[in-house]
Amino acid sequence: MSLRALFGGSSSAQPIEVGTVSWNRELVDALSTSRETGKPVFALFQEVPGCAGCKQFGRDVLSDPVVVDAIEESFVPLLIHNNTPGRDAEVLAALGEPAWNYQVVRFLDADADDIIPRRDRVWETGPLVTRMIAVLEAAERSVPEYLRLTEQQHSDRLQSVHIAQDCFWVGEMQLGQIDGVVATQAAFMGGHEITSVWFDPDVITINGLVSEAVRRRVASAVFADDSAAAGLAGSGVRILPVDLTSHRVAPDSDQKRQIRGVRGLRDLSISQLTKVNSFLPVSPERASEFLPPSWRAGLIG
Repeated sequence: MSLRALFGGSSSAQPIEVGTVSWNRELVDALSTSRETGKPVFALFQEVPGCAGCKQFGRDVLSDPVVVDAIEESFVPLLIHNNTPGRDAEVLAALGEPAWNYQVVRFLDADADDIIPRRDRVWETGPLVTRMIAVLEAAERSVPEYLRLTEQQHSDRLQSVHIAQDCFWVGEMQLGQIDGVVATQAAFMGGHEITSVWFDPDVITINGLVSEAVRRRVASAVFADDSAAAGLAGSGVRILPVDLTSHRVAPDSDQKRQIRGVRGLRDLSISQLTKVNSFLPVSPERASEFLPPSWRAGLIG
């Protein structure tokens, strides 16, 4: 039986420690569903009631719409209380999981074996999403595009560059379509309209990004620091020094102009806004891939 059933069908009535995921509470049922569907089991071992850290994990991570949708779409959610007697304690013993051990997420196959090694202290969205992706890949399951985007958004390896063009409305749309671009922002610098771009260098290099911007005709100049400028020599575009004294973020009315007036965007992340702004005018189907399932019906008609 799921928690939504136990608490009257409303995820908002769930204990704060477990977020808004619709959880299964029976290991046998979860393993059976995993065997039938091929989906890994997302097993949360949690203190309920729990400490402040447990509550924060439920409130911030397990209530994040992207994380919730990914758990419910790509996994079999299972909740085990690690601080109560009875059936929960029996499951802890069977799986060798310590009691009273804060929150721990393990990923199990249909035989209750760990798909990737168990790890403690994964308490933030980015690291948890990275492990979710690793599990899906290990299980040879498809990884939702919105989940990969969320991993990139939380990565500490992101780099930035400021690309000038005639119109940053067009700049944001065109640059956001490039693989590896995680977020964009319309701004001004050195008397130019620019699009500030945050990108994942593991997916695209700054040289590749600028070359693609030139090909798309949205790079009249590039503002780059000395180390990046040296690598951009011969790119065919004017390289200017970054001038933070003249930098000014464009007003909200100029941000993500392609989706201005579209309802229901308030809670989307900057990365999701970037991709929806870039693809919605040309391919609603592609834009929908960057949205969790619960968002698609409202935004992508």
